[in-house]
Amino acid sequence: MDNYFYEFQARLAGYSLVAGVDEAGRGPLAGPVVAAAVILPKDIALDGVRDSKKMSERAREGAFPLIERGAIDISLAVVSPKEIDRINILQATRKAMKQAVLALDPQPDYLLIDGIYPIDLLIHQRCIIKGDELSLTISAASVMAKVYRDRIMYSFHELYPRYGFSSNKGYGTPKHTEAITQYGPCFIHRLTFRGVLK
Repeated sequence: MDNYFYEFQARLAGYSLVAGVDEAGRGPLAGPVVAAAVILPKDIALDGVRDSKKMSERAREGAFPLIERGAIDISLAVVSPKEIDRINILQATRKAMKQAVLALDPQPDYLLIDGIYPIDLLIHQRCIIKGDELSLTISAASVMAKVYRDRIMYSFHELYPRYGFSSNKGYGTPKHTEAITQYGPCFIHRLTFRGVLK
């Protein structure tokens, strides 16, 4: 399927500012969840941009400035581990997505969202399972969210090197869970997540 199919459909229906929305960091044991919202111009070509999970770190880092330069607007929103523990990861993800969309200028008139959960906004929207594979605009958002979150985790590695955040990005690798067992959780661990909660 052409990865601009959903954007084309939205424009055919009369919408002009189509934003793709995706997140990074739902599954890790540590760190924030990050959402990105991206509005791309109509005829942009972003060679090599696809689902961020299927790109190497180097490819994502190379794509990040291309998307920044080419987009009409981009916004990122971060929800902290403490807030994730307070409201749960699903609600934290939806909150980050909503904040990212609200920060866009101009405001979109149509949203393409990765996954099955709509955003609590009065904007026409379409949820797409595996949207980060099927829509270029969502792919761009997935890259922005992933790169931005990885950079946050590199910063946290400087503060808490014993957990290996530079390599595991907060995910529950064997070495990471060993470190939690040995040292206990740190300030950025999600205390309600299995693997952290004892």
